[in-house]
Amino acid sequence: MVIKAPYQLHILILIIIWAIIGTSWNLLGGYAGQVSFGHAAFFGLGAYSAGLLTLHCALSPWWGILLGPLVAALAALPIGMICFRLRGPYFALAMLALGEIFRLVFLNLTDFTNGAKGILIMPAITNKMFYYYTGLGMLALTLLATYLIVNSKIGYYLVSIREDQDAATSLGIPTTLYKNLALLPSAFFTGLAGAFYMNYVAFIDPNIVFNLTNVSVMVILVVMLGGVATTWGPTIGAAIYIFLGEYFRTTLGSANVLIFGILVCLIIMFLPNGIAGELDLLKRLTQRKKASLSGGV
Repeated sequence: MVIKAPYQLHILILIIIWAIIGTSWNLLGGYAGQVSFGHAAFFGLGAYSAGLLTLHCALSPWWGILLGPLVAALAALPIGMICFRLRGPYFALAMLALGEIFRLVFLNLTDFTNGAKGILIMPAITNKMFYYYTGLGMLALTLLATYLIVNSKIGYYLVSIREDQDAATSLGIPTTLYKNLALLPSAFFTGLAGAFYMNYVAFIDPNIVFNLTNVSVMVILVVMLGGVATTWGPTIGAAIYIFLGEYFRTTLGSANVLIFGILVCLIIMFLPNGIAGELDLLKRLTQRKKASLSGGV
């Protein structure tokens, strides 16, 4: 059955956007073990790349779909060279500060970014079905790229860095190089989601797209709900986050944040590997049990 109702399509488009961001973050935070609280910086750069093309160059913001990911990836190069000198909570705090720095810079560069007024565009395309299929294609591309990276030599090195960076270094793995090789596509696809978001929503300001709580923290929540270091975990987490968030908002009113927070805590406590992670674990245990039974016979 094809969904054509505008509200349902809107929900699906939001799920797709969050799935792209979550899958991008998962490559760096899940597989490489580098927990980033600063992905709002890359999301915002992608969104503003699209918006500024219209504001200053009178070009279609759809060109931002090409420019936004490149700007985010280029910004990630020096960021990685500096921040990957740090580890653990120090790296996380450095990335957190990075997102806030970008928010304040774009907030105060009023001549260039319009500051707190934000950027409003007139979308050339208003058909939600177009955005749905376009977003679906972007999500498929993000999943494919992540899958290929994870199942390559780079992916194996990233997992070894996540498990024990000192041991990986002692084996001759250039850990900083491979962490950067995870950061670049992670930033690239996050910037792609940001550019797509600008075209879909048609309005951004620094407090929306560089938001610590609503972007950087929420993407970690999305990945944890679905399953860290799993292929489909971020997409599952995005669906849970959007569906439950909308349901609680419409049924519980102002109490929705409290109930949603309690539910998230329960999921993390009783499903620490996330939905997809627990399913993968259950599948492996079942296969192991079948193998042991067949071996015993």
